[in-house]
Amino acid sequence: MGNYNMSNDFLTAKLKNIAQNQLNCDIKSLKYIGGGSFGKVYKATKNNGDVVVLKAYRNPKMQNNEATQLELLGKNTRVNMPNVYFTYEDNDVSVMCMSFIEGKNTLSPLFLFKNSDDYAQFANDVIVGMSDWHSVQNDKYGYIDNPKYNNWKDFYYFQKVEPELFGLKKLADNGKFNIKTYKMLEYSSNIYLKIVKEPKSSVLTHCDLNIMNIMANPKDMKLTGFIDPCGSMWADKEYDLFQLQNMWGNRYKLYETYKTMNKVSKECDFKTTFYGAMNENAVRLSGGLSFLLWEELWNNRLSKVLKQY
Repeated sequence: MGNYNMSNDFLTAKLKNIAQNQLNCDIKSLKYIGGGSFGKVYKATKNNGDVVVLKAYRNPKMQNNEATQLELLGKNTRVNMPNVYFTYEDNDVSVMCMSFIEGKNTLSPLFLFKNSDDYAQFANDVIVGMSDWHSVQNDKYGYIDNPKYNNWKDFYYFQKVEPELFGLKKLADNGKFNIKTYKMLEYSSNIYLKIVKEPKSSVLTHCDLNIMNIMANPKDMKLTGFIDPCGSMWADKEYDLFQLQNMWGNRYKLYETYKTMNKVSKECDFKTTFYGAMNENAVRLSGGLSFLLWEELWNNRLSKVLKQY
C-alpha cells in the first residue's frame, strides 16, 4: 500500500474517484484537513453541499479496524462520533468514508485562551463521555473484535509490552533507538509487574482520546464529538487515561477531572506514565510516524515518576 508514498495530486484524484463511485454522486471539492501517525484526512464536499470525510491509511486493513471501533464506541457514549459510510481497499489505497464532525480539534491554538469555566465544562463533558465507555464491562481482555485473555497483564504485558521491548532492543542494538531509553523502559516494565494490581474487569476503551481527537466549537469550547480511535480494547480503564495528558491536554485538566469524577487505583499515576511512554516509543514498530517531541515528553515524565520507586 502506498498511501503515504504516492504524490498528493495522485492521492487526491484517487480518493475523489473512489468517493464518487462508492457514494454514487459528484464530488465538488476535496480538501486536506489533517493527519496523524496512521492516516491522512480529507473533507469531501458533494455537489449538493453535503460533506463527508475520507481517511487514507498508512497501513492496509486499518480502515476496517477503525470502522469496527467507531461503531462500537459510538453506540456506547452520549458524545457524537462519526458514522461510517463505506470502507475500500485496492493495490494503491486503504480508505474509510465517514460523517463530518463539526468544530475544530482542541489541539488548535484557538482553544488556548478560554476562561476557566469553559475549560471546566469542556473537561466535564469529555470525561462524562469517556466514562460511558468505562461503564461497559467484559469478562475478557483484548482488542475489541477479539477479546480472548482472562486478565489484563496476560494481554497487555505479554502480548504488547514484551514484543515491543524486544523490537526496541533490536533497534537499540543497531543504533536506531536510544539505549538509555530502552533500559529505562525495561526497568519500568519490571516495576509495573511488581506493583500493579490486576483490574477487577475490562472496560471499553478508545485508546487514543488525546486533544487532537476531541472536537469542540472554537467560540464557546462546547464539545461536538470524538474521532479517530486507534487500537481500541477491552482493557484496564486507566490505559485510556495517558492520552488525556498528551499535547496540552493538561491545560484543560482532563486527567485531573477524570480522577475527580472516577475512582482510580493508587498506582494510577505510575501506570498512565508507563503506558504513555511505552505507547509513544513503540509507535515506530507499528509503521506509524514517530513524534520525537512527544517521546521526549513521556520519557521525561517516566524518568521523574521512577524516582518514587
